[in-house]
Amino acid sequence: MKKRNILPVLAAAVLAACGSAQKQSTAAAATKTAAEPVEVRLAVAETRKVERAINVTGTLHPDESVAVSSEVAGRVVSMHADYGQSVKKGEVIAEIDKQEYQIQIDRTRAAMAQALARIGLRPEQENETPSTTPAIRQAKAQYEDMRAKFESAEQLLKTGDIARERYTEAEKALAARKASLDAAEDDLRMQLANLQSLRAERRLAEKRLRDTTIRAPFDGSVQEKMVSAGQYLKENTPLVRLVKSWPLRLRLDVPEVAAGVIRIGDRLSFTTEAIPGKQFAAVVRELNPSLDSRSRSLNAEARLLDSGAELRPGMFVQIRLVIQKDVEIVVVPKEALYQVAGLTKLFTVQDGKAREHRIPAGATQDGWAEVPREAAPPGATVAVEKLAQLTDGALVKGRM
Repeated sequence: MKKRNILPVLAAAVLAACGSAQKQSTAAAATKTAAEPVEVRLAVAETRKVERAINVTGTLHPDESVAVSSEVAGRVVSMHADYGQSVKKGEVIAEIDKQEYQIQIDRTRAAMAQALARIGLRPEQENETPSTTPAIRQAKAQYEDMRAKFESAEQLLKTGDIARERYTEAEKALAARKASLDAAEDDLRMQLANLQSLRAERRLAEKRLRDTTIRAPFDGSVQEKMVSAGQYLKENTPLVRLVKSWPLRLRLDVPEVAAGVIRIGDRLSFTTEAIPGKQFAAVVRELNPSLDSRSRSLNAEARLLDSGAELRPGMFVQIRLVIQKDVEIVVVPKEALYQVAGLTKLFTVQDGKAREHRIPAGATQDGWAEVPREAAPPGATVAVEKLAQLTDGALVKGRM
């Protein structure tokens, strides 16, 4: 019978005994450590009054923007404004050839002189309204003469000195003279109406002549020049685009959550990345009566309070919009917040034990962070150090 080698068996037994002793020692140490409280620094949750605000975006727009057009057709004789130049209200921007429009005025004046001559007036008397004309006076004289003859025939008919046929002829002649007089008076009224029409045509021709000189409708700057001298234009062809850069308009879309808060007269503060480190102000002047059905936002327009020479139309700005004032909140030192794995934790300390609270990330300012009132009511004690060592229910030894 062969003897078994018992050395490996003995070695395994010794190793197992050593491992068991080591585990027992580690467990004892852990139990001792867990039983000891964690010494941390504490702070007290406080209340503060703050403004609730949201950040929205907006765009700066010019006060006025217009494409200055030509009301008449013609060839451009000269351009007096170019890209980027400033112009004053009434300043000449461009001129169109006037020759054709001057001829139209001359032709209208000649037609007026002819119409005035028909009613016995000279060109310098065009504003007079005559009650009679040579034709009327002639027709009236003939009518008066014929009426005298008719009245004589009427007397002679009564005495029997003329035949009734002669009386009837005189009566018809009188009616014819009266018709001639009426026709002359009607012709005067027609000539006066024609004269009025010619006056309107002359005013229109004079206006079209004035329209050959295009002037700036307001003080502004030329944003775009669209034509050059020598170019033929049709009616209503744009020549330049003119913008009035002051006062600037700030247009913004207010989210639905703040649509009921913003009011006309509210003051807004805004910044722009184009001018870092500087803040500007504007006052709300207009509000859209309804929300946009797609974006669920309210369009508002504000006017800037100062000139802000650095600001330009088209700039993108960020606006701070206050939606609530003097709101009481609870704050703790921002060191009391522990962020791990996407979670934000807060540990309050009560009766020597830590209580874990998972809270949403709040606003921070000047070293303080807003926390929910149900997590840390005013006066609650919170831990502000060694947060990674704390768990819910852990013993804590705090110091202020």
